[in-house]
Amino acid sequence: MRIKEIIVVEGKDDTAKVKQAIDADTIETNGSAVDKNIIEQVRHAQEKRGVIIFTDPDYPGQRIRHLVSQAVPGCKHAFLTKAEAKGKHDKGLGIEHASVDTIRQALAEVYQLEDEKTDHDINRELLLAYGLIGGPKAKERREKVTEHFRIGYTNGKQLLKRLKMFRISKEQLEQAMTRILQEEKDE
Repeated sequence: MRIKEIIVVEGKDDTAKVKQAIDADTIETNGSAVDKNIIEQVRHAQEKRGVIIFTDPDYPGQRIRHLVSQAVPGCKHAFLTKAEAKGKHDKGLGIEHASVDTIRQALAEVYQLEDEKTDHDINRELLLAYGLIGGPKAKERREKVTEHFRIGYTNGKQLLKRLKMFRISKEQLEQAMTRILQEEKDE
């Protein structure tokens, strides 16, 4: 599988793992202190071939994703869940610990960010109604929702923004929540 876009990863171990899974070029940020040279490389890559940001599902990875996507609009995003990115024996968390198949799946499900002005039918009241914010099971439900849509875990304040950002429709959220609520009943 060959990917046209250039993939932004955190380091050389991530590059090695991605190249085991697919044929692609990468740009390494070398940690969360993304300097202006890296941003310029990403900007150039976005103009020429497009960019997919593929960082670890932890705070530094989310920080890199945010910094790069703010500086270079229009990047695509691929995500791994924390469970998919865990190392053997719970040692480490990151792309370099994921399976080749998981990396392929994450890159096959790439999301394109959109203009925040686009109208959506998901709102805060809907999230409250489903117990995704402000309820006793809110954190657990958010984890399940963000894993279902492969959009990276968020806190309650960011969930609405992330659902809108990745064009998750009200119907898609309702289907996911129906499954999640049924699983809760079956437990």
